[in-house]
Amino acid sequence: MKIKKNDNVLVIAGKDKGKTGKVRFAFPGDNAIMVEGVNMIKKARRATGQVKQAGIIELEAPIPVANVMLVCGKCNKPTRVGMTVLGDGRKARVCRVCREVID
Repeated sequence: MKIKKNDNVLVIAGKDKGKTGKVRFAFPGDNAIMVEGVNMIKKARRATGQVKQAGIIELEAPIPVANVMLVCGKCNKPTRVGMTVLGDGRKARVCRVCREVID
């Protein structure tokens, strides 16, 4: 999976198409991520000792990685992600639009 926590992404498919947000969690085993303010669902919660807020609450649900594109920090455009080997032998992600190293 080429998208990591704290990346900015653009949703390209689904009910939230066109929204951007920051990745909060990544689930590599499921090929899913959670994005701030995207794919909000309503869930009924019962008041217990740990959960103080009861009733219907809104929270974020995971979305598939295939439904998002990484937004490059340099060119500020949604882009595909490539991989390259740096001079010191490390692998790094690369923006396919402007060819800049992302991390």
